[in-house]
Amino acid sequence: MHLGRDAEAPPAPQITFDQFLAVDIRLGTVVAATPFPEARKPSLKLEIDFGSGVGVKKSSAQIARHYAPEQLIGRKVAAVVNFPPRQIGKFMSEVLTLGFPDAGGEVVLFSPDLPVPDGARLF
Repeated sequence: MHLGRDAEAPPAPQITFDQFLAVDIRLGTVVAATPFPEARKPSLKLEIDFGSGVGVKKSSAQIARHYAPEQLIGRKVAAVVNFPPRQIGKFMSEVLTLGFPDAGGEVVLFSPDLPVPDGARLF
């Protein structure tokens, strides 16, 4: 799912700070990445370690255009960890891995520029 692909789009409707806090975005380390050829768009299956509070979670991410599985092992990624799991074909995605669209609409992951522990929450 990609929301707001258009860089020229206006901001989404205003929300309250409490609504923002309801979205639990955590940082984790990719510990496994495999191709997901059954997905409609070029995707990878990820296992992400969010530390002891959240644990290791699975995610289907539409990132195969820019990333090979072996490039992702050890990479820090951000994900929404409190959405309900979502069935993607035969795969159950437990978290929503986050990224931004490039000029062609392909997902680019983002990571912090300094060390951050697994499980750290965005605020």
